[in-house]
Amino acid sequence: MQIVVTLDCLDTETQAAFWLAALAPLDYRRGFHGPPYLSLVGPAPAPTLLLQHVPEPKQGKNRMHLDLDFGTADLVSEVDRLEQLGAERLSEELSEHGFRWIVVADPEGNEFCVFNPPNSTAALQ
Repeated sequence: MQIVVTLDCLDTETQAAFWLAALAPLDYRRGFHGPPYLSLVGPAPAPTLLLQHVPEPKQGKNRMHLDLDFGTADLVSEVDRLEQLGAERLSEELSEHGFRWIVVADPEGNEFCVFNPPNSTAALQ
């Protein structure tokens, strides 16, 4: 089985640059590119991120979003890194049931979370 997460974009090239830099610790790279699609693939079994060009900008809250665990206990530093790449911090650190996360948006406003799971090695450092 393969999981592909599709993200609608106004500018697939700009979004590819952001997401490749954001996902650099996970070793993502460019894959298939045939308009209106541009894929970003990581090492198996990581899901493919398929960027799909659409004519309209994002409207409203995402119904589905990515949760990314970069394996660091320092969520603020990781979000600072993403902001330098063009992301926007949408929340302060939140927590529930031992999970800690910060809500962030990519350059086109698509929300995602940077998180630590409960009892993770990174969270305990």
